[in-house]
Amino acid sequence: MRKLGLIGGMSWVSTRAYYEDINQIVQRRVGPTASAPLLIESIDFSRLYRVTGGDQWDHAAEVLIKSARRLESAGAGALVIAANSMHAVYDRVQAEVSIPVIHIADCVARKMTEREVRRAGLLGTRNVMMEDFYRERLVVEDIELLPPNMDVVETLDTIIYDELMHGKVRRDSERELRTMITNLEKAGAEAVVMACTELDLLIDTGANVLPIFDSGHIHAAAAADWIIGDDTPTESVIDA
Repeated sequence: MRKLGLIGGMSWVSTRAYYEDINQIVQRRVGPTASAPLLIESIDFSRLYRVTGGDQWDHAAEVLIKSARRLESAGAGALVIAANSMHAVYDRVQAEVSIPVIHIADCVARKMTEREVRRAGLLGTRNVMMEDFYRERLVVEDIELLPPNMDVVETLDTIIYDELMHGKVRRDSERELRTMITNLEKAGAEAVVMACTELDLLIDTGANVLPIFDSGHIHAAAAADWIIGDDTPTESVIDA
């Protein structure tokens, strides 16, 4: 198996899920005593929390580039940024290392194309829902994304940053998410892209009116495929 570098800590909740998912897939496919060869650098998320504006994104890029270089120097053959929003600086990170960085939105787009989903709603932080760096990776694959509703954007951003990233799960927030997904269906979505790695704390992927494409689980499955050296993508631990 090949050694993967994982840039985590954004937040530690999602990093834990990546570690579990990757190892569950490796154990299932390689053998009951196997575990994934991983290098994990857990970044202090307080340095990157709720990044906005050019200077803050420049700082975020610098932090992730340094982490990527350290992981490459330590022997990682590929990298994963274990957060959706930090893919805003993906291009800058990829340009500074000589090993591939597996893009989370590319993995999601591939899975949606396999399932022939062509119109979807996107749920995530404000940056992910409003900016082009994530959406364009899906649109270029002919996946139409519904326009963001600003009330949903603000409510969901608050739930993610003030609750889920602290490991808090509230019943009211769970109901809010269920309503958001129902409204996306009414607006014509065929599926929902869950573009925040903490949202699985609230969303039951198998108990909603629409198929849920869980970006974190799909990304982790692609990472496990790379580790194992299999060019045929596996099903994620909790598949859409």
